[in-house]
This record gives sequence, structure tokens and C-alpha cells, in this order.
Amino acid sequence: MLEDPDELAVLEEIQQELILQEQSVIEEYERSQQFDEECLNAMLDGLDASDKIICPACRKNNLTVRNHFVFCQCGLCIGTEGMTEEKLRSLLEQTVTEHSHRCSQSPEFTVTSGMEEEASLLMSCPV
Repeated sequence: MLEDPDELAVLEEIQQELILQEQSVIEEYERSQQFDEECLNAMLDGLDASDKIICPACRKNNLTVRNHFVFCQCGLCIGTEGMTEEKLRSLLEQTVTEHSHRCSQSPEFTVTSGMEEEASLLMSCPV
């Protein structure tokens, strides 16, 4: 049993520091948990946008199909007749799937245009 008031004061001070340290660790853990939850929610929101078609040329932005054109923020702009997002998605998936059955490499997409031709999307394989 400690009877020296100075020793008792030092022990109480150490106890308070440990309590503050524990609270700090708990707060940091809670902030980390909140950040992880926000990241998970953002990822889930991205999955909800699965009806969007990623541009095969830039692989960053979403394609838009409107007024007989398929376009992207990267500059891709292809004239189409009767194209819908569903049809475009199906064509891209089908073409990439067929390629993957014959080759292990990922195909690359580029926009081509001739002197008199309209722009078109070209899939090529580096192999």
C-alpha cells in the first residue's frame, strides 16, 4: 500500500495518461472504420452503375449512345444507325469473349477513320 502522497499523485497521473492514450487509440480506430465504410459504400455505388459501358479505347470514361452516335469524353465519336446501349454492350462483350477463347492477350481498341469513311471502332490484338 502506497502512503506517500507524491507517489500516489504520480500513479494517478500515469493512469490518466493511459486512459487518454486508450481513448486516442479508440478514436483513431473508429475514424479508420468510418473511412473503410465510406470506401466500401463508394465501391458499391460504382457497382450499382453497372449498366454503364466503359469506353474500350480509353478504359476510363463511360460511353454514351445518343442521336445515332456513340461518344466518350476521350474524344471517341462514332456515327451509328439504330445502336442502343444494350446492343453495343452485347457486341463488345461478344467480340471480346470470342477473342478470349482463342487468345490469352487482351485486345486493344482504337478509333479509325479513312478519307471518306466515318470513324469506326477497331479491335486488334498485340499478338
